Amino acid sequence: MTSTAGFTPKTEKLPYLRVAIRKLDTVKILLLVLWETKSLDNKKYIALSEKLSGAGKDLGAWHGSLVAKQNSPSQRREEK
Repeated sequence: MTSTAGFTPKTEKLPYLRVAIRKLDTVKILLLVLWETKSLDNKKYIALSEKLSGAGKDLGAWHGSLVAKQNSPSQRREEK
């Protein structure tokens, strides 16, 4: 999804980013379940969750910048 979003025009990126964020959240939940059931030790859980958290921050920032540009006054003027 992120690769697709990276190569699509700005006006078409948001749906792909939203799916990528949803999928990342699902992976985070499944990782938590693995940790809580003791299928994953603390060290591995921490290492994986830190990387996923970083990816989530990046996706969130990307999504936020697209939403901000979409809602900017200059963008609204162009739509009219």
